[in-house]
Amino acid sequence: MDKYITVVLMMGIASFGMAFIPKLASRINISYALIYVILGALLYSLFPQFLPNPDPHQQPALVTHFTELIVIVSLMGAGIKLDRPFSFRTWKIPLRLVSITMLLCIGAITLLGISLLQFSLPSALLLAAALAPTDPVLAADVQVGPPHEKLRSESRFSLTAEAGLNDGMAFPFVWLAILLAIQQAGKEVNILEWFSYHLLYKIAVGTLIGWLCGKLTGFMVFKVSERWRLLKPTDGFIAISLTLFCYGFTEVAHGYGFVAVFIAAISFRHFEKGNKYHRELHSFTDQIERLLLSMLLLFFGGAITQGLLKDINWQIVVFACLFILMIRPLAAYLSLCWTPTQRKERLAISFLGIRGVGSIYYISFAMEEHFFAKQDYIWTTLAFTLMLSVAVHGLTAAPIMEQLNRHIGKKPIPE
Repeated sequence: MDKYITVVLMMGIASFGMAFIPKLASRINISYALIYVILGALLYSLFPQFLPNPDPHQQPALVTHFTELIVIVSLMGAGIKLDRPFSFRTWKIPLRLVSITMLLCIGAITLLGISLLQFSLPSALLLAAALAPTDPVLAADVQVGPPHEKLRSESRFSLTAEAGLNDGMAFPFVWLAILLAIQQAGKEVNILEWFSYHLLYKIAVGTLIGWLCGKLTGFMVFKVSERWRLLKPTDGFIAISLTLFCYGFTEVAHGYGFVAVFIAAISFRHFEKGNKYHRELHSFTDQIERLLLSMLLLFFGGAITQGLLKDINWQIVVFACLFILMIRPLAAYLSLCWTPTQRKERLAISFLGIRGVGSIYYISFAMEEHFFAKQDYIWTTLAFTLMLSVAVHGLTAAPIMEQLNRHIGKKPIPE
């Protein structure tokens, strides 16, 4: 059978399933991501000869750009969902998670990668930078709902905002790992240039362009188009257009596109905040995201059964367990001390740090930029850690959030 036709068939089955499986998964209190990974593993176990090769080693460029597309669409969707306007006071928790928690995780994973996995510093730092950010794609079960829901739980808001912010903030550390790998190969690098360019300049450019794109699009949609009847309320593809334009323009200007897309979504969301059109935009973005994600999860499940875990050993298992069950929860809990959150909320936010598509993107991007020692071992470690996160968080997220809502309830959105 032609493998192109097989891919088309898989896309049809995966997207058709997205109409039913998320609802079914919510009724049995597990994540639909876990179901899709299991389906992918089952398909590749039964019919490997008819399906395309899912190994990310074999097609790094495709993996990089496919995961990149999923992440930016997800970032737009996450930003549009957030009804709470930005301020340092009301966003205190996600800002702590994206700074203190992420830095603690990067430091701890790097040390563990060197001591336990015997990685070089560049390889350990790359793994740390890839795993430190939480995922805006697979975290639907712990995020806020569509726009204009009048009540939000602090834990859902914090996890959504954290996932939107930290994907871009991890990028400077990915570049630091790349520069250290280049230095290890015998070439000179300038760490001061990394600090000024990759850390300060690219974040600033991403923030500025994202804010401008969001405001300009909001003006065009809610002022110009409504006055001259140029836009129908069902034209939800404007969200995707904003995503692609903002991301592309920012990358051309050498800024971080991930930062720009999320900032653009926030900026656009709060232009005519009460307009019901935001729900149309969120719905369209969510559908595109689920279509792309369903395919990726099937391929990820297939890659697990087709050799991605061939180098698994006890060190990788211990590393993944320590990170998912101890390092992230402890780092987040410590960073949330002295914040006005109840203990159960802090525990939930700390534990539900889901990893996913963004981590795959960072690893494949870095390995396209430069060679890293023990590349196969890095992929195996990443794959097992993601698999553990999908399993652990996929089985516990819904019950935890349900218990949290029962004991704490939801609070009005701060104005």
